[in-house]
Amino acid sequence: MNRYDVVIAGSGMGGLLCGDLLSREGYRVCILEKNKQIGGCLQIYARDRVIFDSGVHYIGGLAPGQNLYKIFRYLGLMDKLKLERMNPDAFDKIMIEGDDTVYPLAQGYENFIRQLLPHFPEEGEALHRYCERIRSICSKFPLYNLRSGDYAEKESELGADTSAFIDSLTANQKLRAVLAGNNFLYAGQADKTPLYVHALIQNHYIESAWKCTDGGHRIGQLMAANIRAAGGAVLTGREVCRFVEEAGKITRVETTGGASFYGDIFISNIHPEKTLDMTASQLIRPIFRKRISSLENSVSSFTLNIVLKEDCFPYEAANYYYHRPGYAWSAADYTTANWPLAFAVFLSPGRGNTKFAAGMSLLTYMRFDEVRAWAGTINTAAAPAGRGTAYEQFKEQKASALLDEAEKKFPGLRNCIHSYYTATPLSFRDYIGNADGSMYGIVKNYRDPHRTFIPPRTKVPNLYFTGQNLNLHGILGTALSGLATCMSILGNDSLLEKINHEEKK
Repeated sequence: MNRYDVVIAGSGMGGLLCGDLLSREGYRVCILEKNKQIGGCLQIYARDRVIFDSGVHYIGGLAPGQNLYKIFRYLGLMDKLKLERMNPDAFDKIMIEGDDTVYPLAQGYENFIRQLLPHFPEEGEALHRYCERIRSICSKFPLYNLRSGDYAEKESELGADTSAFIDSLTANQKLRAVLAGNNFLYAGQADKTPLYVHALIQNHYIESAWKCTDGGHRIGQLMAANIRAAGGAVLTGREVCRFVEEAGKITRVETTGGASFYGDIFISNIHPEKTLDMTASQLIRPIFRKRISSLENSVSSFTLNIVLKEDCFPYEAANYYYHRPGYAWSAADYTTANWPLAFAVFLSPGRGNTKFAAGMSLLTYMRFDEVRAWAGTINTAAAPAGRGTAYEQFKEQKASALLDEAEKKFPGLRNCIHSYYTATPLSFRDYIGNADGSMYGIVKNYRDPHRTFIPPRTKVPNLYFTGQNLNLHGILGTALSGLATCMSILGNDSLLEKINHEEKK
């Protein structure tokens, strides 16, 4: 019989971190993953010997003493990852159509101000106020700082609006656009994005910004190895389709292959709405099901992964974010005629000559409606299948339009292309599991912040949620969500003490 102490559905960052942490607490863990490759957004793929990350293009908070560093050190990951620190004076570069200036976002708060001030010499006060508020907000989130605390202290910040805050700092439209310029990181919306989301994410990178030079999948591989070394299992090609409740508790999960896995505790790293669809328990009230199903998911993306010719396109340890004037907050509200209104650029270093890039990932927004005509198709490495000629033509048209826009800021880019590969919201849906290919899961809304918070504990006493939909997305957000799930299972904050103690050694 497949019996474990803890059974986890889904091997994204949250599921893997839960498995690793609980293994260290003496639990025998089994993680079930539907894909051939573990990791969720940690997954990579290689084309022409160039590695492309599906979601983890860079990471923050990995310098000694910072939050993700402490977690990774406790898990034994830090000495095994190949990391490159990004340009300290410009980890992100903001570009605006019609403006030749490239605006830098720098690591370290003093440096952040110092690098922007020459471009905005009259805005020193605004920049200082911006940094002070970001840091103040971050200090009020206990888990973000890996400490115990009164979680009510963050309440005062939950209803603040990012766009309104930035507008209150300055009347300078260009500075407003620059401070919001990398909001592709959270699919920013002027009428919804809470300031705490902007602050927690921006602070994470201002503290320190890094690339995993051999791909983000290495993080997942190392945690999976930890779980297996503790006597657990991480199994691929096992798609969970049902959580079975008996006598008020989940007793097993069933997979599409007909297997059952039994346990005492069950954690779902799958989207909460899909999890509830797979759980027939009467303990989960209809009003909760209705609330979860009514929540909006964030927009998806169209990705162009480019293999570059050797020694052709300069490499730098920085990312680019571009938008057209007036669309810093509304690039997802494009029309067929004006798409794309924004894009992000992530570069992969060359193997032999790091002065030049080996690959480039171009990402822009794409709504699921654009690919709904092919929604009935599935195409993964585990179940390869084409979507038809019309779909391939659609992707080619979109790739050409995106390259046209990118050429405005990177003249000659097309001449550096060896080959390229595309991904749409369908790709994201098939590999990650969100029904509409959402990049970042459930949208957080400052107008009703509590409605979009999902606790890790469910009404079924041994069923828990984890992952990007609970608190925050991204590597840090899912790590913290995983930590919150484990603390809920253990019933105390002892993990925080252990993580902080390990970092002090």
